[in-house]
Formats: sequence, C-alpha cells, structure tokens
Amino acid sequence: MPDPRYPIGKFSYTGPLTAEQKQECLNNIEQTPARLRTALSGLSDQQLNTPYRDGGWTLRQLAHHVPDSHMNSYIRFKLALTEDEPTIKSYMENLWAELPEAKQAPIEISLALLDSLHQRWMLMLRKLTDTDWQRTFRHPELGPMSLEKNLALYSWHGRHHVAHVTTLREKMEW
Repeated sequence: MPDPRYPIGKFSYTGPLTAEQKQECLNNIEQTPARLRTALSGLSDQQLNTPYRDGGWTLRQLAHHVPDSHMNSYIRFKLALTEDEPTIKSYMENLWAELPEAKQAPIEISLALLDSLHQRWMLMLRKLTDTDWQRTFRHPELGPMSLEKNLALYSWHGRHHVAHVTTLREKMEW
C-alpha cells in the first residue's frame, strides 16, 4: 500500500533538467490552480474538514496551504533573480495550517489567490534564461538551491497536494 503522505512519491531531483523536462515542470505549475480547483470542486464543508490521512491536514487546510507555499516560492524566485544567493526565510507550514483562516476560511479565497499568483508567476517563469535557472537562494536547512531545482520541486508540490485530494475522494467515494 502506498504511503498516504506521498501519493505520487517523494520529491526527487536528478538535474539538470532537459528542455522537455523543464517545459513539463512549467506546464505542471501553470496547471496547478485549475487542477486543485477541479479536485476540490463540489465538496461540502464537512468533506473539506476531513483530513486526507490520519494525522494529516484537512482538505480545507491543504487548500489554504498550497497558495501559502507557492507565494513563498514565488518570492524566493524573485529574491534569487535580484540578489546574489540570498538567504531566504523558512516558515513553519505546520503552524500556518493551524491559524484560524487556514482552518475555517472558505477555500475560494485561496483558490482565487492561487489563480492570480500563478498567472503572475508564469509571466516570470516563462521568460527565464538558461543563466537565470542556475541562480540560487540559500535555504537555512537545505543549503543552496537553484531555481531549476525549485521549479522541479513546485511542479511536484502541486501534483502532490492535488493527489491528496483525489486519493481521499476515491477512498471516500465522493
């Protein structure tokens, strides 16, 4: 039985990415808002307040987590493109998911935010040069991270969380 924490497997990066792999990552990031919206479509408040696995976040928390995480990534891209290997600030996503709006707010707020964020993010990502993709930021725990690796990570991240929703929907027959 697959690990419910990683329905599509754990993230791995074997870079550098080929042009085709990079295009696939860009397409995945671009499609994340629509895929998440579709996965969450039609769910009741009770269903949204269901954890996707034992000990996991509810679907509502997950819907709010994705734009939180992707906003952080967007800012990391901008920092790396405008500064020399900036040290970024990590955040405690587990605690962010416990804040009142993450546990109670309507998901449409975050889905709309994700739509707008990804429109803007894609305008930047689609214009990056080969040199830009090699720029780095320094993560306090993970060390230097290239924008290319971060691209691959966020391509995986969106698919990973959409799979949490779709896997639960299948299991619960929603």
